[in-house]
Amino acid sequence: MVDLLGARSVSEIFALHARERGDRPAVAIVKDPSDPTSAQWISYAQLDRAASEFARELLEVCPVGSRVLLLQPTSAEFVASVLGCIYAGMVAVPSSMPGRYQQDQQRVLGIARDAAADCVLTTPDERDEVVNWAERQGFSTPVLSQSFDPACRADRSDEVRVHEADRETVAVLQYTSGSTTDPKGSVVTHGNLLANAATTAAAFPMEDGERFGGWLPNYHDMGLIGLILSPLLAGCGTALMSPTLFLRRPRAWLQLIQNFDIALSAAPNFAYDLCLSKVSEDDMRGLDLSGWKYAVSGSEPVSAPVLDDFASRFAPTGFRPESFVPCFGMAEATLLVTATPGRPPAVLRCDPDGLERNRVEPAADGTGRALVSCGEPRDIEARIVDPRTLEELPLGGVGEIWLRGESVVRGYWHNDAATRATFGQRLDGEGGFLRTGDLGVLIGGELYVTGRIKEMMIIRGRNIYPHDIEAELRRHHQPLRDVAGSVVSVPTDRGDDGHLVVIHEVRRQATEGELSHLAAQMRTTLAREFGLHAHAVVILRRGGVRRTTSGKVQRAVMRSLYVRGELRPLWADGYVPHTELTSAGTGEPR
Repeated sequence: MVDLLGARSVSEIFALHARERGDRPAVAIVKDPSDPTSAQWISYAQLDRAASEFARELLEVCPVGSRVLLLQPTSAEFVASVLGCIYAGMVAVPSSMPGRYQQDQQRVLGIARDAAADCVLTTPDERDEVVNWAERQGFSTPVLSQSFDPACRADRSDEVRVHEADRETVAVLQYTSGSTTDPKGSVVTHGNLLANAATTAAAFPMEDGERFGGWLPNYHDMGLIGLILSPLLAGCGTALMSPTLFLRRPRAWLQLIQNFDIALSAAPNFAYDLCLSKVSEDDMRGLDLSGWKYAVSGSEPVSAPVLDDFASRFAPTGFRPESFVPCFGMAEATLLVTATPGRPPAVLRCDPDGLERNRVEPAADGTGRALVSCGEPRDIEARIVDPRTLEELPLGGVGEIWLRGESVVRGYWHNDAATRATFGQRLDGEGGFLRTGDLGVLIGGELYVTGRIKEMMIIRGRNIYPHDIEAELRRHHQPLRDVAGSVVSVPTDRGDDGHLVVIHEVRRQATEGELSHLAAQMRTTLAREFGLHAHAVVILRRGGVRRTTSGKVQRAVMRSLYVRGELRPLWADGYVPHTELTSAGTGEPR
C-alpha cells in the first residue's frame, strides 16, 4: 500500500501512481449507469498526462500560487483540472456552476471574490454560460476552457515542471456549504489531504478491483475529497455520475454501485430516503447491491428510521444492515472525522427531557429520541466542551465538539476573525483545537451528534433541535416524506426567540381542504410528540425551502424570509406576508 503519511506532497503520490500503475483505471465518468459501455475510463497515466498539460496552460496565464476557480460539471476535465492546479503550484477553488438563479450566481461570485481568483477554468461546453455570468457580474478574470484528450502524449519530458510542493503547501480552498453562515474557504494543504486520505484508506479497506463511486457534487467536500481525491491517492479509483441524474432517477445511483464494482458510496440521509420513495418494486428487479460494503451516511443528521427502512426494503437486493456507516466529517477537518464500519448502525434511545437539559440518558421505556452513533474518532482527538464556559464536560454531557489532529486545516482564507474564533483554541492548557459549531456527546468512545449550536432553538426554556421535529413530521405525514422542511423560532412580542414556526414543502399539488387538514395534523404531531405549539404552519411548494449547494437546509435564511414576510406559501396558518398582493393569517391557500 502506498505510504501516504510519508509522502512529501500530493503530486509526489500521483507521479508514483503514473509510474507504477499507469495502465490501471483511475476514474470512470459514467453517463448512464445502466449501460457500462457509456463510461469514459481514464487511467492513472492518462490523468497524469492531462494534468501536466492543464498545468502548462495555466502557467502561461497565471503565476505559481494563483487561485483557480473551477466551474465544471462532473467530468474528466474537472478531475484533471484539480490535479493540474496542484502540478502548477496553484490553488484549486471548486464551486458550483453559476446556474440561472440569482442566489446561486451571487454565491459563486462571493466565492470568486473571497478567493481573489486569478482565473476561471471551465469546459468548452460550459464556456458561454461562464463567460456570460462573468460579464454580467463585472468579474473580469480570464476564463480558460480545457478539454480532456485521452490521446494526449504530453509528459514531463515536454518540461511541464511539477511544482515542488511540501505538506504545508496550500492545495485547495474548500468552501463550506453555508448552512448557517456565509461560505468560508477552508485552507486545505497537501498534508491535510494526505493525512485524511490515509485515514480513509485505513477505515475502509478495499480489495483489488473495488472502487469508490457516487453522485455527490464535485465542489462539496464529500464529493471532492471523499469520492475523488482520497480514493485516487490510495490507488483504488472511483466512478462518478451526475448529481442531476441521481435526483431525476435515484435508481441510477444503485445501478452505478452494481455495475461498476463500487464498494464505497456515500450520501446524505435524504438520498437514502429518496431511494425509499422513488425506487419502485419493479425498479428493484435485477438490482444486486451485495457488493456495497460501505454505505456511508453523513453531511446531515442521520435518521435511524431511514436506515432501518432502507435496509429492510433493499434486503432482497443483497444489501446488508452492517454495510451502513454513519459518519461525521467537515471541511475544516478536510473531511472524515469519525466512522466505525463493519457492523449495523448503533442507535441510542435517550430520554427527551434529559436531552433538553444537555444530558444523554437512556430512555426508561426504551423509546425516547433515537441518536445514531457516527462512530469512533479516526486519527483525530475529539473533546466535548461547554460552549459557554469553554470547559470540557464530563461523560454524558452534550456540548460543542472540538477536534485536534493532522486533518484539521490551518484556517479560513483571508478571514482572520473567523479563523481566530474557530481554530487554535485552547483547552486545559493545550492548544490547536478546532471549534466545530456542532453539538454532540461521546459515549463508549463513539460520537453522537445532536445538532448545530446556531440552529438549536430555545422555546420556553427548553433546548429544541429542529431536525428532530422535521424528521418526526416526515415520518408521520406522507405528503412531507421526501421533501425539505425548516423548523425555526422567531421573536415573540417581548423580543425573545419563543415562537416556533413550521415551514415545510409538500410533495405534490393538493386542494385547499387537503392542505388545511395536513396543517392541522402537523400541529397535532408537534403537540403529541414534543409537547409544543406551532405559532404558524407554512406549507410551500417543492423547492421552496432554501438549501445549500450540498443540500443542507438553510434554516437561518428561512427564518429571515419568514420574519421579513417574503415566503410565498401554498397554505399559511398564522403567517402574514408583507405584501398587498396576498392576504394572510386567514388559513387561505396561497
